[in-house]
This record gives sequence, structure tokens and C-alpha cells, in this order.
Amino acid sequence: MTVFEAFLLGLIQGLTEFLPVSSSGHLELGNHLLKINTSENLSFTIVVHAATVLSTVVVFRNDFQNLIKGGLQFKWNSETRYITMLLVSAVPVAIIGLFYRDQVESVFTENLELIGICLMITATLLSFAHFKKGKQNGQIGFLHSFIIGIAQTVAVLPGISRSGATIATGLLLGNDRKEVARFSFLMVLIPILGAVFLDVIKGDWNDEMKIGIVPLVTGFMAAFISGLAACRIMIRLVSRGNLIYFAIYCLIVGLIAIFAA
Repeated sequence: MTVFEAFLLGLIQGLTEFLPVSSSGHLELGNHLLKINTSENLSFTIVVHAATVLSTVVVFRNDFQNLIKGGLQFKWNSETRYITMLLVSAVPVAIIGLFYRDQVESVFTENLELIGICLMITATLLSFAHFKKGKQNGQIGFLHSFIIGIAQTVAVLPGISRSGATIATGLLLGNDRKEVARFSFLMVLIPILGAVFLDVIKGDWNDEMKIGIVPLVTGFMAAFISGLAACRIMIRLVSRGNLIYFAIYCLIVGLIAIFAA
């Protein structure tokens, strides 16, 4: 992997992890165009995911501080309740990740037609959320957190955006826009860290250092900076209800992927 390829793929990872356009789908498209396979390079995958986790922590640092302080009181309060909802949301994706991850990846790896179809499904979800009528001032509870968690589980399919699926589901359930965006970005940390942990314990590290330190650092910085910007931009866009533009984008890219298959 060259430095430019690492920069480009890190940029794609950071932007698409938070923008509702599917990071996994775009990485597969990037791998196809560049004729490389990042999924086979464990160190690069872990580094760019660590970068997106760090960007989330930076953006929501005040929330993390409050959750940690409240959680360390070891009593039932608003913080421990919120932490519990995050854990509830992770249950569905944990089941899929532990037992069916390899099967999902084997079906969708380099399958541009299926990725294109999934991108069109993302476009449909975002369109429904954009045109939803009625009030959206509800607060996320345990039931809604579990339903949003199911939406996150569907997003293990490359082409279905994790943030797009969770945010659209939260909005369709009638929840407050800012709260949905906040919950969506915080809940993603658990499956990302879980996936990285599984990669570490199950991966083959024999040839990992061939990528070189410079491409790794380049990929990390590109993913971190672009993730930082994308996370902040997405919060504002969700608050303003401007999801339709991403729906149009996913529709176009999905059609391109299908015709290029």
C-alpha cells in the first residue's frame, strides 16, 4: 500500500463512518478501484478504526466525562441509564458479529452489485426519515435503543450506512433530532471496539509490518481529521433535517456500483 492509497482510504473511512453513505460500502468500492484489499491488512484496518473512535471521543468529550463521572457513582442515575441503553443497543450487533460476521463478509466482499443494492436501501431509509411527518421531540428509551440497535445490525452489510440506518430509524420512531444524532454516534463505539478486538485475537499477523509505518500514520491522520469534520457536520445536518442530499448521493453511487459490477 502506497502513502497516497493509505491517505485516500483513511479519508474515505473517516468521512463515511459518520456521513450516512456507508463506510464499508465505500471502502469496498475504493478497494476495487485501487486494486487492493484493506480487509486483509489487519494493522491498517485497526489503525483507521482507532482514528474514527478517537474523533468521536474528541467531539463528544463532554458527554464522555459526564457518563464516566455518573457511572463511577455506582448508582442508578441518568448517566448509568444512558450507558445501559448504549449496551442494550449493542446486543443485536454483538450476536451477529460473534456468530455470523465471516458469513456476511464472504458474501459481500467485492460484490459490487449487492453493495449497490444496499446503497439504494440506505437512500430509501434516508428519504423516509426526511419526509416523515409529525413531531420529533421524543426521548430515546430502552425499547427504542434496542430497535435502533437492530438497525445498526442490518448495517453490517456493506452499502447500508450504520449512521444512516440508526439515525433514520431514530427519527422514524419520533425522537428528537439532536438526541438521535448523539445516540447514534456514541452507540457506534461499542461495535467498532468489539470488531477491532475480534480482529486482534483472530487475525494472522505474519506479514502485517509490510505496509510500513508511514502509510499507517498517514491513514490514521486522514481518518481522524476527516472523521472529526464529518461527525460535526453530520450533527448539524441531522438537526436541520438535510438528509435528502445523502439519499440522492447513495442512490447515484448505488446505481454506478450496480452498472459497474
